[in-house]
Amino acid sequence: MVEELMIDRAVVDGLFPADLPEPGHWEERYPARDLPEGAKVTRIGPSPTGFIHIGGIYVGMIDRDVATDSGGVYVVRIEDTDQAREVEGALEQFDRAFEYFHISSDEDRNRGSYGPYVQSEREQIYLTYVRHLLRQGKAYLCFATKDELADITARQQASKVPTGYYGKWAIWRDADPADVAAKLAEGTPYVVRFRAPEGETRTSFVDAIRDRLEHEANRNDAVILKSSDQSPRLPTYHFAHAVDDHLMRVNLVIRGDEWISSVPLHQQLFAALEFEPITYAHIAPLMKQIPGGKRKLSKRKDPEAGVDFYIGAGYPADAVLYYLRGLANGRLAEVPLAEALATPIDLSLCGVAGPLVDLVKLEDLSADHIATLSGQQILDAVRAWAVEYDADLVPVLDNEKDLALRALAVERDGVENPRKDLRKWSDFRPAYGFFFTELFVPVDGPADERLVPLGVAPEVVTAFAADLVAQYEHLDDPQEWFDQIRALAGKHRFAPNAKEYKKNPDAYVGSIREASQLVRVAITGATRSPDLHATAQALGASEVLRRLRALTS
Repeated sequence: MVEELMIDRAVVDGLFPADLPEPGHWEERYPARDLPEGAKVTRIGPSPTGFIHIGGIYVGMIDRDVATDSGGVYVVRIEDTDQAREVEGALEQFDRAFEYFHISSDEDRNRGSYGPYVQSEREQIYLTYVRHLLRQGKAYLCFATKDELADITARQQASKVPTGYYGKWAIWRDADPADVAAKLAEGTPYVVRFRAPEGETRTSFVDAIRDRLEHEANRNDAVILKSSDQSPRLPTYHFAHAVDDHLMRVNLVIRGDEWISSVPLHQQLFAALEFEPITYAHIAPLMKQIPGGKRKLSKRKDPEAGVDFYIGAGYPADAVLYYLRGLANGRLAEVPLAEALATPIDLSLCGVAGPLVDLVKLEDLSADHIATLSGQQILDAVRAWAVEYDADLVPVLDNEKDLALRALAVERDGVENPRKDLRKWSDFRPAYGFFFTELFVPVDGPADERLVPLGVAPEVVTAFAADLVAQYEHLDDPQEWFDQIRALAGKHRFAPNAKEYKKNPDAYVGSIREASQLVRVAITGATRSPDLHATAQALGASEVLRRLRALTS
């Protein structure tokens, strides 16, 4: 039956460039790779129809690990066949994301001998294989209009049968070659559809993560080449990926589990093209906890789904990768960061339930990681981040490098449990900005709004601060340094402790706590800060006095 309905080879060939190569040309151009036995060639195919999801980094990280650990090759291929929906700047964002998270590829649009690695640049290759299927009757021309397709869908829905282009609904599948020729003579636009094999009802395959899966066979005649009135003539994703994976000699495709339902079609395409089938590994998607359950992490709904959320906020790449590796293989969450980053991800240990992305846990891990870094490492990382995301901070860090290092040393250097007030690089300004004159906002006299919650009368603030400025000694010993504040507090009728103040509030203007907080707010601008003596030592005597004088003006 198929042979009887096949259009003449000369007609088929006339639809394509006369110099279009045969399949053998491409098979020779892209030979089997010379790799060790068991080596995996993996790929990730980001589409520039949007910015990359953190799940793309998750899958790319796994691709990179599996390929490298097996002595194989990791490929980044830009899948831009849907050019109408392309987002400006997406390609640059892909590069930024992969570079930030150290997921370098062995082959991409800048290097490699199995390219081009951008699908829109591979038109000739796809046309060769489309023509090949048409010649064999495994594909056909379809002239169905949008209105006709909409009518088919409506009638299927009314009949309560599955929607799609198949069987009796595939109105051009068994068309008379004379009718096809007439449409071509009229210049009617057409698409090329794959002729789904008849008689298949079920199919199965072995997933590298989920073991054997069984599904209903594909029966839809999927479009494999888009409309003839478009230029360039680009294939659909399903066809392009089959051709590209074969010619790039990919033998393991790691992708999200939303693609499981496409495997039956992909199997048919590989068989029709006489390509060696490849192995698929379907990863469970990253999830988000919501009231009453969980759902997939969504770029449309969840800021933390986008990679730029992490880069812009300055989450250290190693901390994020450590967290993601723990989501992929739970055992890696139980070992130190350096060990987890060096241990390859094992596909067999990937779960089939989507792991939850918990930003609170990520920030805890990130704070722990940053606490292990030296002041110089933190300063270098903050500056590199600030160049792009906080330009005003860069000259401050450059001009006050020694002060920045002293600030970072407060409650970090030489202590058993260092401060963990940095969870990401964007935390530097709010946590340490007060150390720098250019960033610090001094109190505006004794009635400054930051002092109001302390409940100390402005005249008391002024008198206490004036005495402190007059008698201040920049002492090295923390206890001696604080004793001078305690002595002056007593002189100005601050109770020696909160208990004494509560017992007889009318006898005092406040407690030693309020007196200390006056000093803290004057020096740091807030009632919470790192150790006050260590902070004063980092700032130096002249700057401490300058800030204390602001209480008296």
